[in-house]
Amino acid sequence: MRKVICLSKQAILENSFLFTCPICSSKMVAVEHKSLICTNNHCFDLARTGYVNFVTRPVKTDYDKAMFSSRNIISTYGFFDPMVEEIVRIIGNRIHEANSGRMVIFDAGCGEGSHLHHIVEKIKKEHQVEVIGVGMDISKEGIKIASGKYKGHIWCVGDLTNSPFGDRAFDVILNILSPSNYAEFSRLLTDNGVLIKAVPGEDYLKELREALYHETDRETYSNERVLRLFENNFNLTESRQVYYEVPLDPDMLAHLIKMTPLSWNASEDEINKAADSIKGITADFTILCGKRREG
Repeated sequence: MRKVICLSKQAILENSFLFTCPICSSKMVAVEHKSLICTNNHCFDLARTGYVNFVTRPVKTDYDKAMFSSRNIISTYGFFDPMVEEIVRIIGNRIHEANSGRMVIFDAGCGEGSHLHHIVEKIKKEHQVEVIGVGMDISKEGIKIASGKYKGHIWCVGDLTNSPFGDRAFDVILNILSPSNYAEFSRLLTDNGVLIKAVPGEDYLKELREALYHETDRETYSNERVLRLFENNFNLTESRQVYYEVPLDPDMLAHLIKMTPLSWNASEDEINKAADSIKGITADFTILCGKRREG
């Protein structure tokens, strides 16, 4: 565990040039291997597990430790693997075109960190390039899991409306099943950078929707508004659907139910009935790739 903690802290300290103060927007530097401090003396300490908390006000979130733990278990099981592979392919094509030997990837709304970790490690292995992975989420519980489990990446608790990074800091921004802030994405991307956003498709977790919300407006889902918003803010360069089915045993199904907000408004009896009736789950994602607009 000590090695994991040291590598996580080291990644932050060695790449302190990426950060700006979320209070005054001035540059930050590493101090005594334990803090980031700006020119106006606003100080942010590194946590024992190797992350830094940039949130300056109390934040209320429904995403708790149990939810992130279940999501990590489902991710480790391989539920998201085909989606991750498609994102790696998109990034890999960009590496080839740009002939870049170094890439900084930011996962905005990274949760418990598994997507960023798997994407970064696959790119390193397949393309032999230096990759700096930066993950930020407004939930401290998610970042605590990420920093404790996935070594060598930069993990931050932060607010996307006031992110602690300088202009043009990232070559790639990932936004996977998470809310967007397109103005901030435009500010943070390099001139040739790309935004990759993964959104649920119409059939995503449809078996769970049908079991929990039969004959209600939540039984169906449309991503048309999300897709339109992306195209209104970024130049769409690629759109791909990733669709597959995943068999789940009762234990894995229980974790899948716990990891999704779909279960928040369902009763315990409804959740138990769903768990008994479902044997497999549909994964349906739309992956969008775009570049920021000039002007």
